[in-house]
Amino acid sequence: MANLKEIRSRIASVSSTMQITSAMKMVSAAKLKKAQDAITAMRPYADTLTELLQNLSGSTEDASGSVFATERPVEKVLLVAITSNRGLCGGFNSSIIKEVIAQRDNNYAGKQVDVFTIGKKGNDILSKDFSVADNRGDVFDELNFANVAAVADQLMEYYADGDYDRIDLVYNRFKNAATQLVTIEQFLPIVPVEAETASISDYIYEPAQEEIVSTLIPKALKTQMFKALRDSFASEHGARMTAMHKATDNATELRDQLKLTYNKARQAAITNEILEIVGGAEALNG
Repeated sequence: MANLKEIRSRIASVSSTMQITSAMKMVSAAKLKKAQDAITAMRPYADTLTELLQNLSGSTEDASGSVFATERPVEKVLLVAITSNRGLCGGFNSSIIKEVIAQRDNNYAGKQVDVFTIGKKGNDILSKDFSVADNRGDVFDELNFANVAAVADQLMEYYADGDYDRIDLVYNRFKNAATQLVTIEQFLPIVPVEAETASISDYIYEPAQEEIVSTLIPKALKTQMFKALRDSFASEHGARMTAMHKATDNATELRDQLKLTYNKARQAAITNEILEIVGGAEALNG
């Protein structure tokens, strides 16, 4: 059994760790509320914009003529892996890394598969096994539409120049604080919508319908990217809050066990001292 000094040192160490994880949990909870409100407010806009684009593109030939809607034989694939810049968030990052590897080995076996990393943690691992087109973890330093639009422009340029034939987003979709859903979402080319399935709406177009579609496609792609990053950002704080909550509970349990061990060891030491005193007294009396 460890001596009392070692046990006291372990208790102090676990208590210190528990204070840190508890503080990180509270910080993540505060950040989660803001991030959750942001993605909840944005989803209706993003979904409506996508629906509007589908309605327009389903009834005009202009969308099919757009470079971003032109499908090519898939030989070169770019997977946009959205992770975080920091760890201590459970399986948040590892689930994305595993999914990217699975996509390469299964869905795109035999193809050239590169990655575009958004987040330091994903880049650190995937760069060892993939060719990395770029790493843009800096967008999380100030997550706003302008910074994300620049990343979307970069991806659109890759596709327009023929560098890649398909671009997919791989990210965690926020469901609640305890649940994040790994999502694979086609970014380019635009998912084709059959004219029969597009809802018919009696719109009056000003300016021309084709001009609206050509303007709407880049905006819809930037909004899609922004929504994915907002989802991932909220998921990260939810995952970190959950992970720190579990870590705090585990530290509390371990501290209690150590205190029990310490008390038992201290009681045993006191008992031994009493026995030694009694034994010495009996020896003197004898």
